[in-house]
Amino acid sequence: MISFAGVGKSFGDNHVLRELDLSVDEGEKVSIIGPSGSGKTTILRLLMTLESPDSGMVRVDGSPLWDRRADGSGVDAKRQSEVRRKIGMVFQHFNLFPHMTVLDNVTLSPVRVLGMGREEAEQRAVELLQLVGLEKHLRHKPGQLSGGQQQRVAIARALAMRPKVMLFDEVTSALDPELIGEVLSVIRDLARTTAMTMLLVTHEMRFAEEISDRVLMFDSGSVVESGPPGQIFQNPEHERTRRFLKAVLERK
Repeated sequence: MISFAGVGKSFGDNHVLRELDLSVDEGEKVSIIGPSGSGKTTILRLLMTLESPDSGMVRVDGSPLWDRRADGSGVDAKRQSEVRRKIGMVFQHFNLFPHMTVLDNVTLSPVRVLGMGREEAEQRAVELLQLVGLEKHLRHKPGQLSGGQQQRVAIARALAMRPKVMLFDEVTSALDPELIGEVLSVIRDLARTTAMTMLLVTHEMRFAEEISDRVLMFDSGSVVESGPPGQIFQNPEHERTRRFLKAVLERK
């Protein structure tokens, strides 16, 4: 469903991705762990076309999203937009429109981007808000909700676009500790009950161990270690993985 082939990305002298080769199968749930600044979020931002690679090729569902190979002709904007619509993302910060109701936040993109009728979009939005436990808050504004509730609205908004791929970028990092569980519960249910491909950047190690099919340990722009969660968390092979997990789990 997702493939990176020789993808490089730099910001000045900072090489955040180094000839990255990565593939994620359809329906696979993959968590990316590693220290801050290691390039984890850049992977998601490339998939969202919020950043462009310097080299290499990115494909989604068999179609090119980016082509920066030396012999590549690139991907035209229309085609890129079509591929990009297959991807939904939930950010660290909720990015909801504060002047709009919860219902309007969820229906806006399906109506404007997908051309969905208003009635159909609202019906879909109500179903999704029921899924995340917010059906009683349709007419509320984001400022009337807790941080955990706002993040659940953001999840419903991403799902409203019917993506084949869902990206989660440290979605609990901006939440108070007592609100983290309600958001993780929604993601856990999505992982268990849907066939969506999911890519999660997270510092919630136990959660990653619980829901992932595979875990990638990322450092200095490269995948240091990849394997099933039992291996990565219980018997990591790479010294960098062991040091990272020791440091993170000791802080918990």
